[in-house]
Amino acid sequence: MDYEQIRAFRNEKNLFGRKLGIYVEELGPGYARATKTVTEEDLNPLQVPHGGVYFALADTACGSAMAAYGTMAVTISCSFSFLKSAQAGGKLTAEARELPGGRSVCVLEARVTGEGGALFAVGTFTFRRLETRIEP
Repeated sequence: MDYEQIRAFRNEKNLFGRKLGIYVEELGPGYARATKTVTEEDLNPLQVPHGGVYFALADTACGSAMAAYGTMAVTISCSFSFLKSAQAGGKLTAEARELPGGRSVCVLEARVTGEGGALFAVGTFTFRRLETRIEP
């Protein structure tokens, strides 16, 4: 399995992620790291990143961790907690790790942190692994 090809495929084909500035930096089976720099356009009326920014980053990391197995996967549920807010200009990193378990239904944990290691959000994502092979 060529993880670099899958990573490049994920970055190229995720139009929503590209629009948000989300970039998958690393992936392997059941693991991925994605990053995003918070821009002014990401801010809500309180002048902190909209919750969807954290969620989209974490979901992208989890989906990429699943894609590293070479097949498509879709999110079927999630529990997500917002702990504190980042600031514009800060870099966010989401790391996703698969928990031991199922074959077709898989559970991953995601942590969204800042440059100094501050924890901004955590989530538990449940995915369904599809039989469709990824063809980068």
